Amino acid sequence: MADVSISDAREHLADLGNRVALRGERIVVERRGKNLFALVPVEDLELLERLEDKMDLDAVRRRLDEPAHSLEQLREDLGL
Repeated sequence: MADVSISDAREHLADLGNRVALRGERIVVERRGKNLFALVPVEDLELLERLEDKMDLDAVRRRLDEPAHSLEQLREDLGL
């Protein structure tokens, strides 16, 4: 993974875009030594989005497996 300054990224965006799109490189853009964002291939982004969707779906399934509470139980739990 390559690191470039934001000023270099601004000047060489087309070249960086080609490196990412054609060679599959991942490039971190930084300012004053701190990472700001990354340029990644679309395939990497799509994989990340699928992983996030799976994590969300797993969380929903876990919640659905929890026993339901009655309104009275909820009131008691909330001290109402």
